[in-house]
Amino acid sequence: MIKCIQNISCEIQIVLWRDSMQEISYNKLWKILIDKKINKSILREELKISPNTIAKMSKNEYVKLETIVKIANYFNVQIGDIVEIIYLDESR
Repeated sequence: MIKCIQNISCEIQIVLWRDSMQEISYNKLWKILIDKKINKSILREELKISPNTIAKMSKNEYVKLETIVKIANYFNVQIGDIVEIIYLDESR
């Protein structure tokens, strides 16, 4: 957001997009790994996913869509079978 006062000074705020009304969860992926007796290290090595990406997923943080698609293809499932959005707004 840019806020200018009397066209002389401007205050610039950088706002990172993060909807506090939703969270992302990879719990479905972790269940698939358990069911197939595969650990995160094997998944990482087989798909050449960086350790940082696996760490982000373990903390339910956003990762590249390309990574999610790679994992979905590996298990022959849909994206919704490995990741979900949890809405915190109860009016949904």
